Amino acid sequence: MDESGDSGRPQPGAGETDPSAAPGGKPKRPADPGGGLLMGRPFGVPVYVAPSWFVVAALITWVFGGQLDRVLPELGGARYLVALFFAIAFYASVLVHELAHTVAALRYKLPVRRIQLQFFGGVSEIEKETETPGREFILAFVGPLLSLVLGGVFYGAMRFVEPGTVPGVLIAGLMISNLIVAAFNLLPGLPLDGGRMLRAIVWKITGKPMSGTIAAAWVGRGLAVTVLIGLPLLTHTGVLGSANEDIGGVETVMDALLAAILAGIIWTGAGNSLRMARLREHLPDLRARTLTRRAVPVESATPLSEALRRANEAGARALVVVDGQGNPKGVVREAAIVGVPEHRRPWVAVSGLAQDLTDGMKVPAELAGEALLDRLKATPATEYLVIEETGEIYGVLSTADVERAFVKAMARPES
Repeated sequence: MDESGDSGRPQPGAGETDPSAAPGGKPKRPADPGGGLLMGRPFGVPVYVAPSWFVVAALITWVFGGQLDRVLPELGGARYLVALFFAIAFYASVLVHELAHTVAALRYKLPVRRIQLQFFGGVSEIEKETETPGREFILAFVGPLLSLVLGGVFYGAMRFVEPGTVPGVLIAGLMISNLIVAAFNLLPGLPLDGGRMLRAIVWKITGKPMSGTIAAAWVGRGLAVTVLIGLPLLTHTGVLGSANEDIGGVETVMDALLAAILAGIIWTGAGNSLRMARLREHLPDLRARTLTRRAVPVESATPLSEALRRANEAGARALVVVDGQGNPKGVVREAAIVGVPEHRRPWVAVSGLAQDLTDGMKVPAELAGEALLDRLKATPATEYLVIEETGEIYGVLSTADVERAFVKAMARPES
């Protein structure tokens, strides 16, 4: 199952550290995002195997090994080694599926954070949205297309192996599994690739990406309900296997559990897609100028009590430490102010509570939306100095205010 898409909403600081930014705003090599066992970096994108993969690989090995016992009983215990090879080869096919998304994203200059092989498939974490519905459609379609191509390749390979042999069974299994992956991902509901294709189509028709997301997400939720109810029914009516009269047995429980897990993944992914789309819709409302607190400049030796008195008189909520010529040198941290008891404030200089300014902590007042978030992520801090184009101090931007704006945007009801 493929859930390629954005990795989640940006986190603009709030105590986090970002190894990609060095002091002074100079970028370093991005740290690994993590997510399991690192397997390699094709096209510069880290590929991880999540711990849940090993659980699924063991399950596939057990189930496929049991099927081999009926087809090739002469294998004995070695059938589980063959089944393990099949599990690894199947996930290699899933990796090819995800690499198709990654290559397409890189072609459109969209950053890919990582690829992760996990429970029921893989995820390509693409950090930005495509700019057009056409690109969205292509980016979603290339994954199932590669799975279909792999299915065709394995179908052709079956002509060169003898049926009923280990190579014949493996190739047939890989052909069928890739066709199933392609067909499942083409279902028209988020978070599946077919859902992203539907989103692109509705986006193209309406001109509104949010409308496409809403339509594809609700279809995805419908698919989740269908899987939850329909998969066990199809299994026990013999459509997906032999009919089972004992509907209270272990197989029934396993079918119901599998259906519940798949339905939960689809439902949750559809909901996350709606929340992320709603957040992006309101990203332009996140403007540095409107979120900035008014600040007063104070020299480094100024007592905290006097600095706060000046701020109260001016109706300001932040303090900027400046030198004798009025050039900003640091921002007084709100958390540090709160930590100083009131009776000690006349004896504490603001310089001891200030964070020295780096270039990355100076934010243009006109920054907004994703550009603003990218700037904050590049240099994590609790406060930033907001400046005009002329270099004049406009005020101080608090990470807490940005996070509150995020929460407000996420709390708005779904369309």
